[in-house]
Amino acid sequence: MVTIQNLHKKFGKNQVLAGVDLDIKEGGIFAVLGPNGSGKTTLIKSILGMVIPDRGTITIDNKNIRKSPKYRNNIDYLPQIANFPGNLKVKELIKMIKDLRGFTDQDEELIKQFQLEPFLNKKLGNLSGGTKQKVNLVLTFMFDSPLVILDEPTTGLDPISLLRLKALIQSAKAKGKTILITSHIMSFVEEIADEIVFLLEGKIYFKGSINTLKTNTGQSDFEHAIASILSENHA
Repeated sequence: MVTIQNLHKKFGKNQVLAGVDLDIKEGGIFAVLGPNGSGKTTLIKSILGMVIPDRGTITIDNKNIRKSPKYRNNIDYLPQIANFPGNLKVKELIKMIKDLRGFTDQDEELIKQFQLEPFLNKKLGNLSGGTKQKVNLVLTFMFDSPLVILDEPTTGLDPISLLRLKALIQSAKAKGKTILITSHIMSFVEEIADEIVFLLEGKIYFKGSINTLKTNTGQSDFEHAIASILSENHA
């Protein structure tokens, strides 16, 4: 599905990605973890074509993304921070995205799931952070792409909306989709991820299942297993 080879990226003197090799197979839920500044967002944005690497290649379905820009039509992306136009109403934004990307009728069900009906005629600039995130989720899941990328999707969600998000992710997995997630919430990752990738200072220090990570680190707790990787590599 997604193959990354020898990916390097510098911003000024800061080496953000340092030779990343990663193979993400089709179908399943993959979590990209790491502390702030580890290169997670740069990796995600490189896959999306929003950051151009200094070296290395990214292929999706065996096609080099630099040579096939239309690949982005097959990705649904939820950014960490949604900068919506504040003067637009919620229903206007949803219509605009549908006009840009093509027909879908899944938005109506998602609006009901996240209880957004009372907000459809409100301007985006007047919404709370949690409500904006629900709009963000509707825009992401109302299309039917094979690759879904979610950057910190739990931000600002109440417990009921979080349950609905988990159900959406599991439903996407059941359809054979590949879901790539970044999150700082370890309990969320442990509950839904099939595999994790742990980035530190632009390099991958672990890729595999959470159970394998626990076995490798000798820890029975996921958070302690992650902490173990950090302490070993900062000793």
